[in-house]
Amino acid sequence: MNKVMKEMISTLAYLLGVLCLTWLVITFVGQRTEVDGSSMEPMLSDEDNLIVDKITYRFTDPKRFDIIVFPFKPKKNTYYIKRIIGLPGETVQIDEQGNIYINGELLQENYGREIIAPENVGIAINPIVLGEDEYFVMGDNRNNSIDSRKEIVGNIKREDIIGRAWVRIWPLAKFGILKHQ
Repeated sequence: MNKVMKEMISTLAYLLGVLCLTWLVITFVGQRTEVDGSSMEPMLSDEDNLIVDKITYRFTDPKRFDIIVFPFKPKKNTYYIKRIIGLPGETVQIDEQGNIYINGELLQENYGREIIAPENVGIAINPIVLGEDEYFVMGDNRNNSIDSRKEIVGNIKREDIIGRAWVRIWPLAKFGILKHQ
């Protein structure tokens, strides 16, 4: 083969290697996602760009207060970003005053933007018993979030969790690792 042909084959092999490596990283390690809406304010804002860590949950279970990404099943190619409130096997309930109870005990947390209005308690007005592979999630902007309190979202199965929101990359003024706990 002549020198030009060898150079073309070498370049194609290099590009194929880069594409394969990129696919592996996006599929198994992390990917970029953009926040659409205000349901996670004040922690995350509309149009924030994040890197989703897809590796951690291969080795450990999601924890309470982790911010996760999962598909919104009724709408193709739509993903939600919410905070884990209830863990597998727990019972979650929200009373008419907006207090969140886990297994009958008041949840001590400070992520909610405001007190949950009575009309936003949703199906959690009644005790919700989570299965062994289910999580109850909520947005931090509690009165402006479609989350596990709505039947359209419901409990999130472990297998549906894509990953954990890890680092904000845009806007640059807010660049940094996200605090979950």
